[in-house]
Amino acid sequence: LVVGGANDALFWWALVTGIFSSLLIRAISNTTKINRDTAIGVIFAGMFSLGIALISTVKSYSVDLTHFLFGNILGIDNSELWLIAGFSAFVLVVVVGFYRELMVLSFDSVLAETLRLPVRSLDIILSLLIAVTIVVSLQAVGVALTVALLITPAATAYLVTKRLKAMMLIGVTISIFSSVIGLYLSYYLSISSGASIVLSCTGFFLFVWFFQSIRRL
Repeated sequence: LVVGGANDALFWWALVTGIFSSLLIRAISNTTKINRDTAIGVIFAGMFSLGIALISTVKSYSVDLTHFLFGNILGIDNSELWLIAGFSAFVLVVVVGFYRELMVLSFDSVLAETLRLPVRSLDIILSLLIAVTIVVSLQAVGVALTVALLITPAATAYLVTKRLKAMMLIGVTISIFSSVIGLYLSYYLSISSGASIVLSCTGFFLFVWFFQSIRRL
């Protein structure tokens, strides 16, 4: 995207904004009749537009906005790679540490309340983890494709198994293979790396779906 300190500043601003947006989405969905999906759509569109508006006011700031939309994984330097690795490790540690609580909350919030789990705190933690994951993915695949990279591997794994642990492992495996395959496709076909990674994920999903459909016949 950009080089040097400007890129670091963008990352930290994106992280702060992402966390703020996740908390705002949660607040809107919990205090109004608007469901969370609608709140996500409203806040996502608003924040994205705000970002574009702010960038357009900086005359001396030259940047290709397509990198924000579709990412530039080949432009990640060593410092950014360590930053991404650090936040990824943080997310992994929190998920492992609160695995059972987050599992109960994700599948049945009423049961979580019955078990006297701190539902509000866990919900905030889950929202923050999603926000951090999205922000660290932006450099690789951009705004437009981050959601696909979050959803498609998980959806593919869901077609294969109903066990959460196995689903998580399969989803991660699909993501890794999709990233490697996508980078090779990007190199040999001269296409966007972010798009090729997501297309690889989609290919895995369609393959598994087709195989499952054939088995049911």
